[in-house]
Amino acid sequence: MNPFGHMDIRVTSLETCLPFYEKLLPALGFTRTFHSADWRVFAADGDLPSAAYLALTEDAGHTPNANCVGFWAPDPAAVDRLAALVTENGGTITEGPGKLPISPSYYAMFFDDPCGNHYEYTYRVD
Repeated sequence: MNPFGHMDIRVTSLETCLPFYEKLLPALGFTRTFHSADWRVFAADGDLPSAAYLALTEDAGHTPNANCVGFWAPDPAAVDRLAALVTENGGTITEGPGKLPISPSYYAMFFDDPCGNHYEYTYRVD
């Protein structure tokens, strides 16, 4: 069983950030949408409510903090592809992509969405 349920992510502006997430989340496997007036929901394969999903909502007073959400990559090339997608769509790479001194196979990048929320995309086998 996958213990992950969902993430609720606040952004300061849906107008600014939604185009970024509409490109990012399908690349990470969140290919289905279930939007409402206040929430933009992107779900992975599977039956809701057990399928993993990420939901965005606007909160003009949101201030990003040091929390970081991490996603698994299937291989280092996927990390490189996502890095290009991030920069092409208004995100900011803060570290990588490349090998990092966490483990011998650790290949990752850290990035921020247009509102400053922190993410990591990582490939590793050890």
